[in-house]
Amino acid sequence: MTRIDLIAGARPNFMKIAPIIDALKAAQAHGSHLTHRLIHTGQHYDRAMSGNFFEQLGIPEPDINLDAGSGTQAELTANIMVRYEKVLLQERSDLCLVVGDVTSTMACSIVARKLGVPVAHVEGGIRSGDWTMPEEINRVVTDSLTNWFFTTSETANENLRHAGVTDDRIFFVGNTMIDTLLKQMPRLRAPTCWGELGLQPGRYFVVTLHRPANVDGEQQLLRLLQAIAEGTDGLPVVFPVHPRTAKNLRELEGQLSSLHYIDPQGYLEFNYLVKHAKGVITDSGGITEETTVMGVPCLTLRDNTERPETVTLGTNELIGTSPGNLAPALARLLAGDWKKGAIPACPWHDQRCGGPGSSDTTRLPPHPYHDQSDLRRHRTDVGRVWQGLADRESSPAARKGEDGVGEGQDGWSAGDD
Repeated sequence: MTRIDLIAGARPNFMKIAPIIDALKAAQAHGSHLTHRLIHTGQHYDRAMSGNFFEQLGIPEPDINLDAGSGTQAELTANIMVRYEKVLLQERSDLCLVVGDVTSTMACSIVARKLGVPVAHVEGGIRSGDWTMPEEINRVVTDSLTNWFFTTSETANENLRHAGVTDDRIFFVGNTMIDTLLKQMPRLRAPTCWGELGLQPGRYFVVTLHRPANVDGEQQLLRLLQAIAEGTDGLPVVFPVHPRTAKNLRELEGQLSSLHYIDPQGYLEFNYLVKHAKGVITDSGGITEETTVMGVPCLTLRDNTERPETVTLGTNELIGTSPGNLAPALARLLAGDWKKGAIPACPWHDQRCGGPGSSDTTRLPPHPYHDQSDLRRHRTDVGRVWQGLADRESSPAARKGEDGVGEGQDGWSAGDD
């Protein structure tokens, strides 16, 4: 039996890990020798940011909870590393699989490789080039240690190749977060604030802000919120407040009548709000992918993105962090002059990539653990993740303990999505 540690710690991880668990269970039901151990680092430790997501996405209770809690970047990283090291020393796994770019991703990758456990990174290779972002450091450090990369875009593949990663270590499997979104779309439901605020489809905006550049300075946050209130033509603006942002909003509450601060929402409720919004104003990366799939205009308060396909193909536009940029962008949106956007084809469920419904099963290499016909019956983008892991496990390079990306990479990240 081969056991994989699945690492999840923060809200963005949960929707990325859920389809992987489903794929592993399906594989086991058809004879696979791959097993898994779900490890929650406790990076997002309250119910609003963690427990609710597990229930709504059907994620089982973690096998292990590290309970790392909160703290500075260094404190959180250290807590996760110390606690995950104890787990591996007590009972070693064969692979550490991490997702995304949060602190938990980086911390567990470091621990695993130091103890000789290979690392697989789902959503590997994405880059913003912005070293002021904590996530960028997490990405580059993680990828410098990773053995096998499961990627979401050709841009990510090229980033890895540029860093010296060979193609036999890159698996272009698609976007697991979008797998979750498509699966859960029929279950989306209105939050309690829908009726309380009298919201109507296409007649309100959703805002999410949490990056230090936007929320840590009270004056910058106030200027952004004023520009949003002034530019949205009196429409309600619903703001699910991230814990990082909440502490800076207490003194501003009541000053802007069209803004409605609400608690963090569950997955089903939040995406219901996004799906029916006139537009979304955010500084998150992941939300820009969800708005692209749902065809909702998105204004990103950043100067760069690690998900360029949401801009070049999708409904997202980068408008920077200057509050003055909001008025003209919102005016275009309200006038109906916003790009329609399209879903990036190959990484996001195009049948040519072996997504749901694909008939192109001849592209699958032989599977060492069970009959190929079983794979044909259970083919999904995420299924290729465990398929790739099994293939790599049987390869000579894997048996030699192949190193990750070479030296000379950059990156550090300061605030997780």
